[in-house]
Amino acid sequence: MPRTARQLDLRRLVPVLLAWPVVAFWGLVAPVWVVALVALVAIGAATVAIAGRAHAVLRAVALAGAVLALLLGAAAAHRAVASAGPLGALAAERAVVTLRATVAAEPRPVRTDHGGGSAGGGAPALSLVRLEVSEVAGRGRATVVDSPVLVIGRGADWSALHWHDEVEAVVRLEPAEPGDDVVAVAAPKGAVRVVSRAGGVFAAADIVRERFRAATDPVWADARGLVPALVVGDTSRTPPDLTVAMLDTGLSHLSAVSGSNVTFVLASVMWACSLVGVRRRWRAPVAVLALLGFVILARPEPSVVRAAVMGLVGLLALSTSRRRAGIPALAGAVMVLLVGDPWLARSYGFALSSLATLGLLVLAPPWGRAVARVLPGPLKPLGPVLAIPVAAQAVCAPVVVPLQGSVSLVAVLANLLAAPFVAPTTVVGVAVAIVSVAWTTGASWLAWGAAVPAQAIGAVARWCSGLPFGSVAWGESAGAAVLLAVITVLVIALAPWAWHRTRHRPTVAVAVVVLTAGMAVPTTPIAWPPPGWVLIACDVGQGDGLVVDNGDGHVVVIDTGPEPELMRRCLDRVGATVVDLVVLTHYHADHVGGLTAVLERPVTEIRASPVLDPPAEARRVSSLAAAHRTPLGELRAGESLTVGGVSADVWWPARRIDAGSVPNNGSVVLTMHVRGVSILLAGDIEREAAAQVLRESQLDPSRWGSIDVLKVAHHGSGNRDDRILDRVAGRLAVISVGQGNDYGHPAPATMKALQDRGFAVHRTDTEGDIAIVTDGTEVSAVSG
Repeated sequence: MPRTARQLDLRRLVPVLLAWPVVAFWGLVAPVWVVALVALVAIGAATVAIAGRAHAVLRAVALAGAVLALLLGAAAAHRAVASAGPLGALAAERAVVTLRATVAAEPRPVRTDHGGGSAGGGAPALSLVRLEVSEVAGRGRATVVDSPVLVIGRGADWSALHWHDEVEAVVRLEPAEPGDDVVAVAAPKGAVRVVSRAGGVFAAADIVRERFRAATDPVWADARGLVPALVVGDTSRTPPDLTVAMLDTGLSHLSAVSGSNVTFVLASVMWACSLVGVRRRWRAPVAVLALLGFVILARPEPSVVRAAVMGLVGLLALSTSRRRAGIPALAGAVMVLLVGDPWLARSYGFALSSLATLGLLVLAPPWGRAVARVLPGPLKPLGPVLAIPVAAQAVCAPVVVPLQGSVSLVAVLANLLAAPFVAPTTVVGVAVAIVSVAWTTGASWLAWGAAVPAQAIGAVARWCSGLPFGSVAWGESAGAAVLLAVITVLVIALAPWAWHRTRHRPTVAVAVVVLTAGMAVPTTPIAWPPPGWVLIACDVGQGDGLVVDNGDGHVVVIDTGPEPELMRRCLDRVGATVVDLVVLTHYHADHVGGLTAVLERPVTEIRASPVLDPPAEARRVSSLAAAHRTPLGELRAGESLTVGGVSADVWWPARRIDAGSVPNNGSVVLTMHVRGVSILLAGDIEREAAAQVLRESQLDPSRWGSIDVLKVAHHGSGNRDDRILDRVAGRLAVISVGQGNDYGHPAPATMKALQDRGFAVHRTDTEGDIAIVTDGTEVSAVSG
């Protein structure tokens, strides 16, 4: 074992790693007073144990107790402050209130209108805006509070907000899921009013960002999206298909402000200081000032602050003189960040960032030296560069598995190929941002220096996403993640021995490789769609896009997802040539945004909900149908359809419901009957519409007994009526939901309700495209 590895001090990190899941899975959901009580007990145990500090075990117990007490105490305190005041009660009543708040994070576009324009003029149709509410007025009184709320805003007024703007808006509150980092979720009832803008250096940072975007306008499309993404986390101009390719290849972490970006910036600042002769004692202050400027430019939001802290720790990992301090620094950084924001304990991004930094500290240095030893002389400096992405992938893979349900076989290759281009893109991109302040033309010329490596990153993502056998299905359960972690540890531990044996007995090594390859090659041809498929839930992100087989390339489409590219890809994969019918369950953008891709093929007819809400999307769909000369009609409860070999019975809507979400409760609910398989498609209905569906179905209770498959309503939202689950005869459920969505879909309570009733649940966020197949007797699901 290398000497540096033996010197790693894990005593401070282990207690933090042990306390982390306690906070994530219990401290953020248990009653606040219970969490506070356990924190007091933990600090008491630490105090007792410290009395026996001469004993190593007692010292470890004392440290673990102190860390647990600190993190649980911080969680209890944050939750107590956030929940103080009437917001929680108003949310439970779904009250309409007036909020005065500060924008706590830049608006995040969820869906983009690709359908030929809208009233928003190309602005994001839906934006997630986190607000820190300072005053709430509702039910006849105004109260000063300090509580976070997530607003799901539609239109340019919400998407144009900036960090730290002070705003006022009338919204309808909804309760948040247990453990969420917000007290409530809000839907606006009108336009937002900006009371005041963030001024000073933050206003200057906005100007720099705008000029930075202008400087990168002339470059290629992929580079135009990637350069701002790598430098300041601005992904607004990244092409949608490139975003998908980067997700598929494990490169999406590059398109956000991460610890690696900060490390590259700080390392380049330190190198520049040495190049111009800055004395060693002044280099650290200069780097800190550069870091402060970077954080202001990228916005001092929690994710950026987290990246800055992890970047400082990463810089320690790259410093040979301070590497031993890396592990204690990482432990301290994680603990400080969890004290400041306990909800980071539930953040996949924070977990991946921390683990990647751990890999950088523990695995990258020895692996970099090992790789350098086998490289030719001029290429030896590439050893650490090649080792960093492999180390990060090794430690992060077990955490990624629950999100994807598969192990990427191209992620390591993609990261290896992209790694040499990340640093020049980031460093030159920062220079472009600085130069653009005073000289936009010069910055535009310099932008080509960042565009070339950025374009190479895009090319790597696109090429690797097209490789066959890009991933292996693994499963998304906790057991699957633990199994992958154990296998990873065994591979890392046994790799030096295997390498040694390979050099001395190469024939044995070749035999093992051949045998493994033979076992891995499938014995049946890989095909998509699978034989016997009747319906495919397309992986269209946070939305619905379903395709029903009608034979000989003919299909029926139910909803079209949020973006044309993802829907187009799904239709191409199934070999759809003619669309006999399109059913749009309702007019939310995540169900109609991809309609343009469907209309690229001959479409016989479109039928949609009679509830024309949101009006802008309803008008857009009508315009598209008229432009393609495709009939557009409505679907109402009681109607029946027959299209080729597919028939359908419409259960809802019978009337408009003004309670809850009007568009969601106006969703078309129907059963599709395909080659003996009946599928209940529940749209996005909420409790109110679900109760009406149940009431109407009392006229014919037998209809529930024929259902084989349930398409779960509203992406697994917690706003549901479990009586529907009780009535459905089949025990197969499909949830169409986007990976890492900000709504918390599917809700843990919904997953538990399904599992308690014996449903086999399949999710597009973890399995990709899901096909419902039948052999004439059995109905099952196959992931693609």
